[in-house]
Amino acid sequence: MRQITFSLFLLTILCSFSTDNAKVYPTDYFRSPVDRQIYLSGTFGELRPNHFHAGIDIKAHGGKVGQNLYATADGHVARIKISSGGYGNVLYIKHPNGYTTVYAHMYKFADKIAKYVKESQYEKQKFEIELFPPADKFVFKKGDVIGKLGTSGRSFGPHLHFEIRDSRTEKPINPLLFGFELKDNIAPKLHQLKAYFLNDKMNTLDTKTFDLIKLSNKKYKVRGDTLRLGAWRVGFGIKAYDHMNGTPNWNGVYKVDMSQDGEPSYVYEMETFSFNESRYINAHLDYEEQVSKKSYFNRMFRMPGNKLSIYDEQTSKGLIKLSNTKATKITMVVEDADGNDATLEFWAKRGKVKEPESESFNYLLPFDEENIIDNNTVRMHFPLGAFYENLYMQYRTSRDDSKNVYSMVYHIHDYKTPVHTYYDLSIQPNGLPEELRSKAFIAYCGKDQKMQNSGGRWEEGKLKAKVRDLGDFCIMVDDKAPTITPASFKSNMKGFSKMTFKIKDNFETTGKARGMTYNATVDDQWILLEYDSKNDLLIHRFDGRIPAGKHTLRLVVSDNRGNEKVLERTFTR
Repeated sequence: MRQITFSLFLLTILCSFSTDNAKVYPTDYFRSPVDRQIYLSGTFGELRPNHFHAGIDIKAHGGKVGQNLYATADGHVARIKISSGGYGNVLYIKHPNGYTTVYAHMYKFADKIAKYVKESQYEKQKFEIELFPPADKFVFKKGDVIGKLGTSGRSFGPHLHFEIRDSRTEKPINPLLFGFELKDNIAPKLHQLKAYFLNDKMNTLDTKTFDLIKLSNKKYKVRGDTLRLGAWRVGFGIKAYDHMNGTPNWNGVYKVDMSQDGEPSYVYEMETFSFNESRYINAHLDYEEQVSKKSYFNRMFRMPGNKLSIYDEQTSKGLIKLSNTKATKITMVVEDADGNDATLEFWAKRGKVKEPESESFNYLLPFDEENIIDNNTVRMHFPLGAFYENLYMQYRTSRDDSKNVYSMVYHIHDYKTPVHTYYDLSIQPNGLPEELRSKAFIAYCGKDQKMQNSGGRWEEGKLKAKVRDLGDFCIMVDDKAPTITPASFKSNMKGFSKMTFKIKDNFETTGKARGMTYNATVDDQWILLEYDSKNDLLIHRFDGRIPAGKHTLRLVVSDNRGNEKVLERTFTR
């Protein structure tokens, strides 16, 4: 009897986790993190710039900040993080069943947590902070209020970003697999099909896009049914969105299954992924469409350097070989996490194949090798894994006689080609005065022709920075201090709940370059300033630490090149 009881216990534990062979998650363990019907403005695995969405976005009731958030199950706070971007104010609650729930973009924490966080910020004299409290410090029961919904961090509207992670691996898992109740009987909508003409190395030679025709609520076709494509082999991409009852949002889909003549060809499913593979999204989606048109196509074929784990490895790589005598039948089934699906069926046949135009390029950079380009004035070191396919790099230089440019301009291919990892870029200066060397930085100019500061340090006579884009680069100088503008500040601050200051720099930073830093004191005592990065605002909320009377404020803001702005004012509380 004891052996049988232990076996049943072990089976229950095993079934509460996902494995490579089983996809079983507890569907009655977690309650909703909100007290109203769940409506989504974002789904798990949704395509985003440079990353997959790692949770679900739950819309705020009435679109307002301040809705109560609840512990979805018994557990303790294992981690707290405050940042001006990213998740903003975020709680991580660890549960005894092996999962951790994540609550991001919060407006405020429960009072006892908020007090602990503020004390830690004053102790460390930092706004951005990460804390790992003891397991017995903040223990919550299922249904306890843990804080309020908000819009902190990189959030463009009040909502809760909610995740469920495997506590052991930290891998996020689709929360919709855990039994949360949503009203959704609407099938995904299919919009466009894209064909990629491929060579024998899976490089794209040409593309063609087709609008889809809706036959019924769940069936789609292409015009004419049969596509004649001028290629020996093709891959396909599909633009599709999920929808649900009660909200107009266009969200990401859960699964796409493609078959050729009834045989599985390519399947991906948004069940789980690891954070260290999330940037491979740039191999999964059509990167050029995304950065040029904000258009999101799911590729239904595998690029050579794509190492994502979301695909069914038992199927092929999505390569479709075409015949000029017999059409092949392609079927794509697009599903959401509730099992609603839509189907696209069409036939494809090889048309007249044109000889590919010879492509002009300066360097061939294999995706499966380390690549170094060094011509004395510029050096590029691309580590292994920087590209998803072979890059036929177009490269040229030009002269820019603008006052603030101190090198040749290096046109390194174009911004429409993704780079997976950071690479080292070193540029030799030209005509840079010695007194400005400490103010020099590597400038990047991408799609919008806006110069961004990539940072840089001097090494062997060149300015060197780590960058993760292709496009136009040169050396520029920043010797201007940031600006500080009082937004809500007067000499008489009696009755005010906060004081705010708008800060601005003349160059935005990108990549690994450090952004603006700041520090403030009142009567030589450090004070906490929150940084609202969306509005470039520094905010101090009066909490009794500054007593009544006359005080002296000193605020210092520094940019990436060490240019410093100081604001000193007196005020009365």
